[in-house]
Parts: sequence; structure tokens; C-alpha cells
Amino acid sequence: MLRRLLPDPATLELDELYAGLTLDLPRDGRPAHVALCMVSSADGAVAVDGLSGGLGGAADLRALSQLRAANDVSLVGAGTVRDEGYRPLSGTAERRADRAARGLRPAPRLAIVTATGNLPADLEVFSDPAEPPLVLTAHSADRAALAAIEDRAEIHVVADDHLDAEVIVTTLGELGLPRVLCEGGPRLNQVMLAGGHLDEVFMTLAPTLVGGPVARIIAGPNEVATELELVSVHESEGDLLLRYRRR
Repeated sequence: MLRRLLPDPATLELDELYAGLTLDLPRDGRPAHVALCMVSSADGAVAVDGLSGGLGGAADLRALSQLRAANDVSLVGAGTVRDEGYRPLSGTAERRADRAARGLRPAPRLAIVTATGNLPADLEVFSDPAEPPLVLTAHSADRAALAAIEDRAEIHVVADDHLDAEVIVTTLGELGLPRVLCEGGPRLNQVMLAGGHLDEVFMTLAPTLVGGPVARIIAGPNEVATELELVSVHESEGDLLLRYRRR
């Protein structure tokens, strides 16, 4: 069961969470609209035993599925792809039909950011030839590593040695993918925040304390304070599902 606390308190079925949602198109001449989707412990940790799956429950999984039904592309760092065992985002027949009914391609594209090219060719993310991931990389990347995946990925070399937020979102916009769901990890999230390209945040706050040296959902060397406006709050089995927009 799901409780909506804000706006308009109500009791809902879990399947109603973010039902029918489509991410906004960019405004004010921006190349893309970027929504961040993350799960965090109550003390800010991004993972348990190295994996985010140790935090969120059924509602968090539903939120992620619905957000992947609402975007043009999921953006993720190479380290998260390796650590979390990413697979192609083909989705269920139901989700594909729902996306198509709202004018979206049946499955979102997956865009992987890597400055080094460290994406072994045997990763499961490359297993569906019908849904090859985009790889956004730099001239400084390992050419042999990129050559090993060139027949199973769409590679775009878009920077010399550092991929900043402006390069990333401009590339995705030019590829016709303006609705971006950023799925982490923390360093990629920092790049997007520092570049001023996080437009809204979908965050699951799990009723768990982790402690230790685990990274927060956004981690980097510089503080970038950004004010947010709370849009909605749902609760399920202790998980709080929060939606914010940038002011």
C-alpha cells in the first residue's frame, strides 16, 4: 500500500505511484531537462555493501520503473554500470506499450559516461543488439577498450579528457533525447549539479542507518548549494519517496 502525503493526502495502490508521468521537455533554450533518481539511507549513504539495492524496497523499484517509463534516456556513469550489473533497459511489454502510447520510443536509450573507456565487452549491458547503449567518452579514453565494444555500443567522443555537464546534455539534446533521467553514481551527479543541469530530483529516503565511509548521493570536491521546492511525498513501508524541483 502507498500513502500520498503531499499534495492531497490519499491512500493508493503501489501501481499508482507516478502513473502516467512523462518528464518535462527542456525550457528557456536549455538542451535537456534532467531529473535525478537516487535512493539514500536516512544518514545519506548511497549504498549498503556497495549496492544501492540494499536500501530501497518495493516502492523504490516501482519509482525507478515508472521513471524509466517517463524519459528519453537514462544517463549513468561507467562505475555504476559495472558495480550494479546494469542490463539493457528493454522493459516489460506493459511498460513498452505505455511509453509508446505517450509518444515515446518503446524503451529508453541508455547513455554511459566514461572518460577512460573502462567498459569490458562482456558486461551484460551490451547483451541486447537491438538496444545498444550510447557511450559518451573522451579522446583520452583507452582506444583498445573502445574498439572492443564498438560493435555493441554507439560511441560518441565528445570531449578531450573531461566530460562536463554542458557537453553531456548538449550531446543528448542533439541526439533527440531531451528528457534525461540521471541514475548516478555520486560523481556523475556532482558533475550535473556543478554544471547547473539538475532540474528535479526523485529521491527515496530509506529507513536505514549505514554509517562508515559510504558516499552520499552527490559526492565531489566542491559545494554547490541549490535550492529545491518540494513537489510530492509518498510513503510505503517506511520508505519516503520525495520529488523536488529546482527553484
